[in-house]
Order: sequence, then structure tokens, then C-alpha cells
Amino acid sequence: MDDEKKDDELIEINDEEQGAEGHSDYKPVNRFDASVVHHLSGMYQNWFLDYASYVILERAVPHIEDGLKPVQRRILHSMKRMDDGRYNKVANIVGHTMQFHPHGDASIGDALVQLGQKDLLVDTQGNWGNILTGDRAAAPRYIEARLSKFALDTVFNPKTTEWQLSYDGRNKEPITLPVKFPLLLSQGAEGIAVGLSSKILPHNFCEICDAAISYLHGEEFHLYPDFQTGGSIDVSKYNDGQRGGVVKVRAKIEKLDQKTLVIRELPFTKTVSTLCESITKAIEKGKIKARRVDDLTSAEVEILVHLAPGVSSDKTIDALYAFTDCEINISPNCCVIKDDKPQFLTVSDVLIHSVERTKDLIRQELEIRKNELLEQYHFCSLEKIFIEERIYKDKKFEEAPNVDKVCEHIDNRLTPFYPQLVREVTKDDILRLLEIKMQRILKFNKEKADELMARIKAEIEEIDRDLANLVEVTASWFQFLKDKYGKGHPRLTEIRNFDTIEASKVAEANQKLYINRSEGFIGTGLKKDEFVCNCSDIDDIIIFYRDGKFKVVRVAEKLFVGKNIIWLGVFKKNDKRTIYNMIYRDGKVGTSYIKRFNVTGVTRDREVDLTMGTPGTRVLYFTANPNGEAEVIKVTLDAAVLNDHPRMSLFLERSFASIDIKGRTSKGNILTKFPVHRITLKSQGHSTLGGRKVWFDPDVNRLNYDEHGRLLGEFFDEDQILVVLKSGEFYLTNFDLNNHYEENILRIEKFEADKIWTCVLFDADNQGYPYLKRFQMEATKRKQNYLGENAQSQLVLLTDVVYPRIQVNYGGADEFRGSEEIDAEQFIAVKGFKAKGKRISTYQIESIVELEPTRFPEEPEASENTDNQETQEEQDLDPDAGKSQQQVVDEMTGQLRLFDDEA
Repeated sequence: MDDEKKDDELIEINDEEQGAEGHSDYKPVNRFDASVVHHLSGMYQNWFLDYASYVILERAVPHIEDGLKPVQRRILHSMKRMDDGRYNKVANIVGHTMQFHPHGDASIGDALVQLGQKDLLVDTQGNWGNILTGDRAAAPRYIEARLSKFALDTVFNPKTTEWQLSYDGRNKEPITLPVKFPLLLSQGAEGIAVGLSSKILPHNFCEICDAAISYLHGEEFHLYPDFQTGGSIDVSKYNDGQRGGVVKVRAKIEKLDQKTLVIRELPFTKTVSTLCESITKAIEKGKIKARRVDDLTSAEVEILVHLAPGVSSDKTIDALYAFTDCEINISPNCCVIKDDKPQFLTVSDVLIHSVERTKDLIRQELEIRKNELLEQYHFCSLEKIFIEERIYKDKKFEEAPNVDKVCEHIDNRLTPFYPQLVREVTKDDILRLLEIKMQRILKFNKEKADELMARIKAEIEEIDRDLANLVEVTASWFQFLKDKYGKGHPRLTEIRNFDTIEASKVAEANQKLYINRSEGFIGTGLKKDEFVCNCSDIDDIIIFYRDGKFKVVRVAEKLFVGKNIIWLGVFKKNDKRTIYNMIYRDGKVGTSYIKRFNVTGVTRDREVDLTMGTPGTRVLYFTANPNGEAEVIKVTLDAAVLNDHPRMSLFLERSFASIDIKGRTSKGNILTKFPVHRITLKSQGHSTLGGRKVWFDPDVNRLNYDEHGRLLGEFFDEDQILVVLKSGEFYLTNFDLNNHYEENILRIEKFEADKIWTCVLFDADNQGYPYLKRFQMEATKRKQNYLGENAQSQLVLLTDVVYPRIQVNYGGADEFRGSEEIDAEQFIAVKGFKAKGKRISTYQIESIVELEPTRFPEEPEASENTDNQETQEEQDLDPDAGKSQQQVVDEMTGQLRLFDDEA
């Protein structure tokens, strides 16, 4: 115990006495010296900062100069040292890289596999895994790799590389590789360090080259991500790859048929297995109605989603995007190492820096090559003078006692020729002249020497021109890369603007909502109570109370919401077409107000008062109208009003159409200041919001307002839908979403009474001869048949073209007659749909086809718009219709007397 106390005393925590790393008083200490006092806070600060700095700079974050992490740089350096044009075992590459990378072979192998899968810097051979399925690569001893031609062209140049000693001091490794291409943007990068992370999305090879050329020419450019997995992307909030931005990525979903969907491309970062798992979970939770999911992926992605009967494929596609990994959000974070510290940049910043570095590297290479050529030209000049002037035959040259005297003599002989030379002559130059063999001197050819010097001079002049036009040279370099390698890198990810999918709109109504009014509970688990409506398990429920308040709650299995509920239903956020009509009494005996309002958004579980908040306020009338209908009501005042106002009418009629739609907090218009006995519905209302667009979904043969299927048009209250069946039957319906339609629909559209139809049929009542008829569809809800009563009659074609033309092709024994064109408008007049029509021919016919019209109707002149739409006859729903005012008073008095008796 005493020893433990003694040890504790040695470990003192005192921030004032410690010296922080970087401070002038800081001195490293021997951590194993028992006489030294160790300060824990100092140890934590120094060691943790060292570790964090190492992870950021040496492991997780790529360098802006070459776009590589240290392990990637060391792998490429090792592969270059091993490069002989043939494949090397990955295990051998990993072992060679361990000379430079102070970590295990597994990390090196994984990094090499990732490089190989990006299909840019490394040529692979063997099983390197599959980014689509998530399958891992084979063991390093079974797979091989070598540098790609692109890597050899752009990544390496020992003459422009800065070197440093490896971790053990036995080898040299590059600080950064002289990469002449924005590798970081092409490959992308992702890493998690201490306190920060980096996520740079990959971009298209050709678009990077085009952007680099645009920048060099001073033009505007934009870069957007492109993924190997394909799919589509919404870049409206990409924010140039800077942190804070976000992109939406979607899988590519197609309709194989009405009952099957197929996924052929994946969102970035997802695999077939993870995507199938997310779809399966959504099916199990009831968010998507599908029978099963089949994975048929081999070389390409193919995931089949088999839909349940009666399920819309369009709605299911939206649900897949809303509830599964078929749509994901990716937040880029362009963090790179620049000036030996992490910096947050934009994609454009990275491209500009890389292009400028590429231009600088090209300049360095040109200058290095120019210096090499100048040295070669200088020595060729010396050699020519040395041989032509026969300096080697000079008597002083031969009698010189030592090498220094020889060099001195040669230097003197060369002095008159110094103006012809590129630079001053050094002793090394003279020693190099002395190394020329006699055989070379004897074979010296002046013409060849002059020709060589001319070529060198021409190349130097070309380099000078390139150095003077470095921007165009750099642009030509990027164009060269695009022309040589761009064909292998087409854009795989489609850039699109996605419509925001509201989950509540595409969620399957897989639950039933119930209410127990007496106890004040609602929920999906109250199966023995009153049914309200179908809903999904993510829906919100809006509830209106008798006291004029409402609130929105999340659907639950059982939830207490309180009593005196007058209406509840599924709440749709931002729904401006659902209009609530309400009449309430302000206080116990106050004025009655009438108002119309909508609810587009509200804080969940917070009560909102629709009235003025006076105690005793009570809602007298309430309706929820999904299409903004405005009904007509009849207000019956209390009989006591007649005592003070004997000439006053006991009844008031009011149409909600006369009331403006305002915010839910408005108090409304005064309906009456007198006591109200009751309010009844006099006639159903019509929409005051104008037409409503209606779609027909052929997958489920149902109408919808959610843009699923084919748009039928904009419908007003009196508009109807024409349904034409393949059997020749037709009928009209309204546009109620509860309508069910048959499978054998030939045409379904908004009904136009004046539209003329043209029909060709084989009439069974007339020996099967072809007949042509033109008619208008009758406005009837009862099924009628324009082919006639004989079920054996066959429809050839039905068209609503204004000036139709048909071609009759004769066959059999009458084939010699060829074909005949008929202008239907000239052939027969418009008659009733029950008319037989006019026989086309008695000859044997092979086929009848519709031709393109040669005439078109003239555009109608614009007519003045009018808001006075024809309305249907209103049905009087007044329960007091036909009764006199005295009879109603007597009934009210009797009711009141009855209530008094009960009281």
C-alpha cells in the first residue's frame, strides 16, 4: 500500500510546472528514469498531438501536390522500381513496398487493391474483387499488377522528383511524385484522421482535361462527380466539393414490365448486397409492397424487384428512392495536405493548383532537357574544334610533362574559339576531351557533326518556343491525355435534377387507423373500435376538437389524444388543396363566425387554437374538403330570436364559396350575432381552387394526384373521364380516386363531347365486311358499344385524328388490286355511334392501316377566359325543405320542451 502511494506521488498533475512541446523550456526527458516526475497532462498533450499530426500528415489525408496518400505513393514508387513491362505478383509488390512503408502488409495490399479497382494507374490481372458486389480480391499471391501506360506517362520523372530518406534510412523515397494530372479529382479520396476527415468524390477523366484547358484559356469551368457504379446524381447543392455541400445519388431503376422493376446501376459507395438488404428491410416493414427481391448480378448489376398484385410501379420506384439505399446523400469534404498542414478547399482550387503544378513540372522538364542539349551542343563544339584544329597533334601537347600542363595547353588553344562556345570551358571538359579514343578521331565526319549540332540547335529553339508559350503547351498536354486515354473513361453517372420525394406520399397505406371517442384514444391497434381511414406507419394525423383547437400527432399503435374530437385524418404537409370549412361560436353565447383555411405545416404535438380563445367557445359546423369544395349551408336560428324580432326570418343560407381562404389564425367573418339552433348542409359544394391535374396509373388502373402514370389533364367539378374498352364498350366516370377500372382499357382520357371518332371494324352482321364510321361518344355512365350488339364484330382501328386517312391493302385473289387510300372525312359523314357506317369494299382485304394526315385543323382563336363554369344541378339536402317557419318553430319548441322535461 505504501509503495502504491509512493508511485502516486511521483505522478503529479500540475499544468503550471509542465513544459509544453514547442515551448522554449520544453526538454525531452527519459520516461524510464525513476527520478523524473512525469506530468500526465503534458504526456497526453505531447503524445496525442504527435499521434494526431502523424495520422493527418502521413496516413489519412491526401497531398495536394500529387493527390496521393503516403501508402499509395510508396506503392507506385515500388512498382516503378520493379517495372520491367511484365506483371508482378501483388505479394512481391507488397513486400517491396515494406521497405518504404512502416506498416503491415495487409494495409499495403488493401491500398493496392483499391488503386487497381479504380482502373487508372494500375493494370491488373486475376481476381481483383468487384466494386459492384463487394466481393474481395483474391490473396496477394494469386493476383498480379503492373503500372499502366497512363501512370508511366504522367506520374514519374526522377529528374523532377524531390527525395527523402525512408523510415529506416536505407533507401530514398519521393516526398511527392511529379504527377502531371489532377489525380486527386480523378480517383477521389476518403480518409478519417484525428479530428477531421476527407471525402473527395471522383470526377470524369475527360471533363477534368476539358476543365484544365478551360482554366488555362481563362474560361469558366465546372466539375461534377462521376462514379464507376453509374446511377444518377443531383449536383444542385454540390458547392464545388467544399464541406457543407451535399449531392443526391440514385440507382438506375427501370420497368421490366408492370409487375417487375430492375435495378441496373448502383449509388456510389453501395454494393448489390447492401442495396438488396435495404430493400428487403423496407418490404418487411411494409413501406414497399413487393413479393421478393432477386439478385441476378454477374458482370453487370441486375436486381429484380417483383411487385405485389395491384401495386403501382411508378409509386414503388418513388418509394424505393424514399425508403431504401436506392437514393443516398453524400457530403463531400475536400480536405488536403497543403504547405504541410490540412486545408479545406474546393474542387476548383484543387484543379487550379494541379494545373499550375503540371505547368511548372512541364517547365522544369523543358529546362532540364534544354540544359542537357546545351551540354551536348557544348561538347560537340569542343570535340569538333579539338579534332579539326588537331590540338591532339600539337608538339607542346605531346611534350607536356603532366596532365595539368596538357590541360593548360589545350585551354590556351581553345581560347580563340570561346565566342563560339555555349559556356566557359572547365577542366572537366578538357579531361573529357582527353578521353576521346583515337578510333573516334580517325572516323570523325565534319558533315555529320554539323548535322548533329544543327539538330540539337533546332531542338533547343523549339524548347525556347515552348517555354515562351507554356500555357498552350500545358493545354496541348491535357488534350493529348484526353485523346489518348479519354475513350476508356466515358461519363457513367447521369447528371439530373431530382424532384423531392415526400416519404408520406409514397409510403404504402399498410395500417388502419381507429378511434375510441369515448375514451379519447386513437391508433392502429384499436381494431375493435371505429375505423377512420387507411394510413402508413410514418404518417402524421391531424385532429380537430369541438373547442376549436387542433393538433398534429405521429401515428401510433395506441395514443391518448383527448375527447370531443370532431374530425381526424392523415395530415399532408404543404397541402394547399385541402380546405377546412368551419363555423364556431365565440364563447358560450357570443357571435358565430364562419371561416375557411388550410393547414400546410405545424409543429407536431402542439395545440393550435383556431378561434379567439374565449372560454366556452364551441365549433358548430366543420368539414374537411380535399379539393377545396365550398358547400352551401342552412343556418336555423334559435326560436327565442322571434320574441325580440318577430319579423325576422328564422333561416339563413350561406355559401362557403363567398368566404376567402385565409390563414388558420384569422377569426373569420361574422355569420350571425343571434343564437344558432342548428346548421345543416343544403347542397354539396364545388371546388373554388380551379382545376386539378389527374393522372392514370396503368399498373393499378387507378387515378391519382401524385404524378404517377399518364397525365389525363386538368379537371374541374363537372369534367368527366371517358373509358373506352377493347371490346368496343365505352362509358363515363367522374375523377374520384376511389374509382376502379378494368384491365382491357383501350383509351382513357378527359371526355370531350365534341370530339369526333373514326372507327374501322369488320361487321359480323354483314358477312364480316369492313365498315368505316364516324361518330361522337355519348355522355353516359351506362356502358354502350359502338361496334354494335354482335360480339363477333372485330375492331380494326379507332382514332380521334380530325382528318384521318386509311390505306386498304388487298390480298388473296384480289391482290392484283394493290392498295387504296381513303380520306375518312370525305368518305362518310358523322352519325350516331349506333349507326352501321359505310362499307369499304367487298373484295378480299389483307390489312387496313392508318396513314399520317395531310390536313390539320386550324388553330382556334383565343377566346376570353371566364370564371363562370357550368355547374351541375345542385341537390337540395335541406331537411326542412317544404316546411313552413311555424312548423320548424313548433318542432324546435317541442324539442326544447322535451329537453326541459329531461332536465
